Amino acid sequence: MTAVPVSTRVVFRAVLAVGLACGVAGCADEPEPEAASVSWREPASYTYTLRSSEGERSLIGAFRITVRDGAVVKAVGLDDSGRRVVDDVPDTVPTIGELLGEWRQARRDDADKAEVEYARDGHPERISLDWMENAIDDEALYVISDFEPADG
Repeated sequence: MTAVPVSTRVVFRAVLAVGLACGVAGCADEPEPEAASVSWREPASYTYTLRSSEGERSLIGAFRITVRDGAVVKAVGLDDSGRRVVDDVPDTVPTIGELLGEWRQARRDDADKAEVEYARDGHPERISLDWMENAIDDEALYVISDFEPADG
Protein backbone atom coordinates (compact mmCIF):
# COMPACT_ATOMS: atom_id res chain seq x y z
CA MET A 1 0.00 0.00 0.00
CA THR A 2 1.33 3.43 -0.90
CA ALA A 3 1.27 6.07 1.81
CA VAL A 4 -0.43 9.28 0.75
CA PRO A 5 0.73 12.47 2.46
CA VAL A 6 -1.78 13.85 4.94
CA SER A 7 -2.17 17.11 3.00
CA THR A 8 -3.22 15.22 -0.15
CA ARG A 9 -5.76 13.17 1.80
CA VAL A 10 -7.18 16.32 3.39
CA VAL A 11 -7.52 18.05 0.00
CA PHE A 12 -9.12 14.95 -1.51
CA ARG A 13 -11.65 14.71 1.33
CA ALA A 14 -12.49 18.41 1.04
CA VAL A 15 -13.04 18.16 -2.70
CA LEU A 16 -15.13 15.03 -2.24
CA ALA A 17 -17.24 16.69 0.46
CA VAL A 18 -17.89 19.78 -1.66
CA GLY A 19 -18.76 17.62 -4.65
CA LEU A 20 -21.21 15.55 -2.63
CA ALA A 21 -22.75 18.66 -1.07
CA CYS A 22 -23.28 20.24 -4.47
CA GLY A 23 -24.76 17.03 -5.81
CA VAL A 24 -27.22 16.76 -2.93
CA ALA A 25 -28.04 20.49 -2.92
CA GLY A 26 -28.38 20.69 -6.70
CA CYS A 27 -25.55 23.15 -7.39
CA ALA A 28 -25.55 22.46 -11.12
CA ASP A 29 -27.00 25.21 -13.32
CA GLU A 30 -27.97 22.89 -16.18
CA PRO A 31 -30.27 19.89 -15.82
CA GLU A 32 -28.80 16.49 -16.55
CA PRO A 33 -29.79 15.19 -20.01
CA GLU A 34 -31.87 12.41 -18.50
CA ALA A 35 -33.79 14.93 -16.37
CA ALA A 36 -34.49 17.23 -19.31
CA SER A 37 -35.60 14.35 -21.51
CA VAL A 38 -37.97 13.12 -18.79
CA SER A 39 -39.58 16.55 -18.47
CA TRP A 40 -40.24 16.88 -22.23
CA ARG A 41 -42.98 14.72 -23.66
CA GLU A 42 -43.04 14.21 -27.39
CA PRO A 43 -46.38 15.48 -28.69
CA ALA A 44 -48.39 13.17 -30.93
CA SER A 45 -48.31 15.72 -33.76
CA TYR A 46 -45.72 18.34 -34.71
CA THR A 47 -43.39 19.57 -37.44
CA TYR A 48 -39.65 20.14 -37.28
CA THR A 49 -36.57 20.66 -39.41
CA LEU A 50 -33.79 18.10 -39.14
CA ARG A 51 -30.23 18.52 -40.34
CA SER A 52 -28.53 15.14 -40.19
CA SER A 53 -24.81 14.96 -40.84
CA GLU A 54 -21.60 13.09 -40.10
CA GLY A 55 -20.89 9.43 -40.48
CA GLU A 56 -21.50 6.98 -43.28
CA ARG A 57 -25.27 6.47 -43.05
CA SER A 58 -28.30 6.70 -45.29
CA LEU A 59 -29.90 9.49 -43.21
CA ILE A 60 -27.79 12.45 -44.35
CA GLY A 61 -29.31 15.77 -45.38
CA ALA A 62 -31.82 18.41 -44.40
CA PHE A 63 -35.52 17.66 -44.00
CA ARG A 64 -38.81 19.30 -43.01
CA ILE A 65 -40.74 16.59 -41.20
CA THR A 66 -44.41 16.35 -40.24
CA VAL A 67 -45.44 13.91 -37.51
CA ARG A 68 -49.07 12.96 -36.88
CA ASP A 69 -50.22 10.48 -34.25
CA GLY A 70 -46.59 9.61 -33.48
CA ALA A 71 -45.58 8.71 -37.03
CA VAL A 72 -43.85 10.58 -39.85
CA VAL A 73 -46.55 11.36 -42.41
CA LYS A 74 -44.58 13.79 -44.57
CA ALA A 75 -40.91 14.45 -45.18
CA VAL A 76 -39.57 17.03 -47.59
CA GLY A 77 -35.90 16.96 -48.53
CA LEU A 78 -34.49 20.48 -48.27
CA ASP A 79 -31.20 19.74 -50.05
CA ASP A 80 -29.99 17.21 -52.64
CA SER A 81 -29.05 14.62 -49.99
CA GLY A 82 -32.36 15.03 -48.19
CA ARG A 83 -34.34 14.68 -51.43
CA ARG A 84 -32.45 11.45 -52.26
CA VAL A 85 -33.28 10.01 -48.84
CA VAL A 86 -36.97 10.93 -49.17
CA ASP A 87 -37.10 9.41 -52.67
CA ASP A 88 -35.03 6.25 -51.98
CA VAL A 89 -35.51 5.33 -48.30
CA PRO A 90 -38.36 7.42 -46.87
CA ASP A 91 -38.83 5.06 -43.90
CA THR A 92 -35.47 6.19 -42.47
CA VAL A 93 -36.79 9.71 -41.74
CA PRO A 94 -37.35 9.71 -37.95
CA THR A 95 -39.60 11.30 -35.38
CA ILE A 96 -37.85 13.19 -32.57
CA GLY A 97 -38.76 10.29 -30.30
CA GLU A 98 -36.88 7.90 -32.58
CA LEU A 99 -33.83 10.19 -32.51
CA LEU A 100 -33.96 10.18 -28.69
CA GLY A 101 -34.31 6.40 -28.83
CA GLU A 102 -31.08 6.22 -30.84
CA TRP A 103 -29.39 8.41 -28.20
CA ARG A 104 -30.67 6.16 -25.39
CA GLN A 105 -29.41 3.08 -27.22
CA ALA A 106 -25.99 4.69 -27.69
CA ARG A 107 -25.84 5.33 -23.92
CA ARG A 108 -26.85 1.72 -23.17
CA ASP A 109 -24.17 0.54 -25.60
CA ASP A 110 -21.54 2.69 -23.81
CA ALA A 111 -20.86 4.84 -26.87
CA ASP A 112 -17.86 7.12 -26.48
CA LYS A 113 -20.15 10.10 -27.07
CA ALA A 114 -23.90 10.37 -26.60
CA GLU A 115 -24.97 13.95 -25.92
CA VAL A 116 -28.21 15.90 -26.14
CA GLU A 117 -28.71 19.65 -25.93
CA TYR A 118 -32.20 20.92 -25.09
CA ALA A 119 -34.15 24.07 -25.96
CA ARG A 120 -35.80 26.16 -23.25
CA ASP A 121 -39.12 24.38 -23.83
CA GLY A 122 -37.41 21.03 -23.23
CA HIS A 123 -37.34 19.57 -26.75
CA PRO A 124 -33.98 18.32 -28.00
CA GLU A 125 -32.08 20.70 -30.31
CA ARG A 126 -28.91 18.73 -30.94
CA ILE A 127 -28.03 15.06 -30.60
CA SER A 128 -24.41 14.06 -31.08
CA LEU A 129 -23.35 10.41 -31.17
CA ASP A 130 -20.02 8.66 -31.66
CA TRP A 131 -20.01 4.97 -30.86
CA MET A 132 -16.23 4.51 -31.07
CA GLU A 133 -13.99 7.57 -30.80
CA ASN A 134 -11.26 6.21 -33.07
CA ALA A 135 -13.54 4.55 -35.62
CA ILE A 136 -14.14 6.24 -38.94
CA ASP A 137 -17.62 7.29 -40.04
CA ASP A 138 -19.65 5.94 -37.11
CA GLU A 139 -20.72 9.39 -35.88
CA ALA A 140 -24.15 10.97 -36.15
CA LEU A 141 -25.12 14.59 -35.61
CA TYR A 142 -28.78 15.64 -35.56
CA VAL A 143 -29.69 19.32 -35.34
CA ILE A 144 -33.38 19.99 -34.70
CA SER A 145 -34.88 23.40 -35.41
CA ASP A 146 -38.22 25.06 -36.19
CA PHE A 147 -40.02 22.67 -33.83
CA GLU A 148 -43.76 23.44 -33.86
CA PRO A 149 -46.24 21.32 -31.89
CA ALA A 150 -49.58 20.97 -33.64
CA ASP A 151 -52.50 22.81 -32.08
CA GLY A 152 -54.92 20.79 -30.06
